[in-house]
Amino acid sequence: MPKNLNENICEAATFERVYNTYADDVHNFLYYKYGAQFNPKDKAQDAFIKLWDNCKKVTFAKAKSFLFTVANNMMLNEIKHQKVVLKHQKIAKKHYTNENPEFILEHDQYLEKYNKVLSNLKEEQRVAFLLSKVEGKKHSEIAEFLGVTQKVVEYRIYSAFNILKKELESFKIK
Repeated sequence: MPKNLNENICEAATFERVYNTYADDVHNFLYYKYGAQFNPKDKAQDAFIKLWDNCKKVTFAKAKSFLFTVANNMMLNEIKHQKVVLKHQKIAKKHYTNENPEFILEHDQYLEKYNKVLSNLKEEQRVAFLLSKVEGKKHSEIAEFLGVTQKVVEYRIYSAFNILKKELESFKIK
C-alpha cells in the first residue's frame, strides 16, 4: 500500500492495485444486491473507468467509497431506464389514421391494381423497373447486375413505365 493515502491514483501501479483489490468486491456487491440481469460485471468495469477519468480528484483513501457509490448509482440508473422502457412498451400503439375510409379504400384498390399491372409486365421489364425505382440503383449498376448494356436497361425501364402509365390513371414517378 502507498504510504500517503491522500495521493491521487493516476499512476498505473496505484490504479492497478486499487483494481486488483476492489474489482471482485464491487462485482459481488452489485451481483448480490441487484442480480445478474443488469450485467454487474459491466457496471463494475464502468465504475473503474469512471474512477480512472476522475483519478486526479479521488484519493487512494476514498477510492473504495467512490467505486461502490458510482457502481450503485449506475445500477440504479439502469433500473430506472428499464422501467421507462417497460412503461413505453405497455403503451398501446395507435391503430387508426386520420384518413377517411374512402381514401383508405381507394389507396388499397390502387395498390392492388398497381401490383396486378406490375405482375403482368415482362420479367425483364419488372426487374429493371423495380431495381431502378424501388431499390434506387443506377442504370449502370443494373446493367452490370443483369449482364446487359445500359441502353437495354434504359429501354426496359422506359417501356415498363409506359405500360404502367397507360394502365394506371394518374401514375407518376420520379
